[in-house]
Amino acid sequence: MPLPRTDYSQRLSLCLGLILFLTFGSHARAADVRIAVAANFTDTTRNLIAAFGEETSLQAEASYGSTGKLYAQIDNGAPFDVFLAADRRRPELLEENGQGVPGTRFTYARGKLVLWSPVPDTFDDPKDWLESGAFARLAIANPKTAPYGLAAREVLTEMGLWDSLQSRLVRGDSIAQTFQFVATTNAQSGFVALSQVRAWDHKDGSLWLIPQSYYSPINQQAILLTRSEKNDAARQWLDFLRSDKARRIIEAAGYETEL
Repeated sequence: MPLPRTDYSQRLSLCLGLILFLTFGSHARAADVRIAVAANFTDTTRNLIAAFGEETSLQAEASYGSTGKLYAQIDNGAPFDVFLAADRRRPELLEENGQGVPGTRFTYARGKLVLWSPVPDTFDDPKDWLESGAFARLAIANPKTAPYGLAAREVLTEMGLWDSLQSRLVRGDSIAQTFQFVATTNAQSGFVALSQVRAWDHKDGSLWLIPQSYYSPINQQAILLTRSEKNDAARQWLDFLRSDKARRIIEAAGYETEL
């Protein structure tokens, strides 16, 4: 006997709901902790997540982007548990406006800015090369959304070149996109994170480790988000980030942790 139309519709809806739950709902619950991570820390975070899983059997899931854009997403209710920024200003703002848990904010790494090209002998004297303008494009991250871009602007300002090089600057939305501009030689060189260069497969190239006196320290801070204050896995992630094992991974990637 055929089912009444109403029963058939109800069963069909239930079946579709079950399929959607199995397809998407289980995936949404797969991660014990969801982390918003500054783009410069991408490769390092992947290594940290693997080590964290081995040590705790917990699963962490990360989304990567510029610090400014991730902050905007969090401010608009994005479902993250922890924020790993590339500066201290955004975590401070989250703490001040009640979106970050007081007492959980700390500096997990200090980033290093470099001028880099994958092509050997691009520059012998980086200062002379920059002053000469003997290039078509120089890549930096957007200073408004990426702390490494702000640091790059400080370097060029310190050198008296910020205004004169405007027509040659190509800006990435994040330090990850900026690195891609240089890695694909769409820009002859660019200001990127030392950690990105260390993770690069091809070790040849031209590199200038910029003196710290040229830019403000890039103190990268983490904070537990208020929506996840009772998430034990998120707190375990932050504890792990302070562990000796995590610090060794972070330092090997090109950051400082002794601050």
